[in-house]
Amino acid sequence: MDPQAAVSLHHALQGAFGCFAAAIGVAWIGSKAVEAVGRNPSASGAILVQSILGMALAEAIAFYALFLGR
Repeated sequence: MDPQAAVSLHHALQGAFGCFAAAIGVAWIGSKAVEAVGRNPSASGAILVQSILGMALAEAIAFYALFLGR
C-alpha cells in the first residue's frame, strides 16, 4: 500500500470511529434522559435542557474527528 493510500485510510477510519463514538454518546444520553424523566416527570424541563446540551457536546466529537483529522 502506498503512503498516500495509507493516509487516506487513516483519515477515513478516524472519521468513522469518531462518528460512531458520537452516535453511541447521543444514544446513551438520550436513554438516560428518558430514564430520568420516567423517574421524575416534574423535572422534565431541566432534564431536556441538560440532555440537549450533552448531545451537542457529544456531536462535537464527530466534527472534531472529521475536520481536525485532515
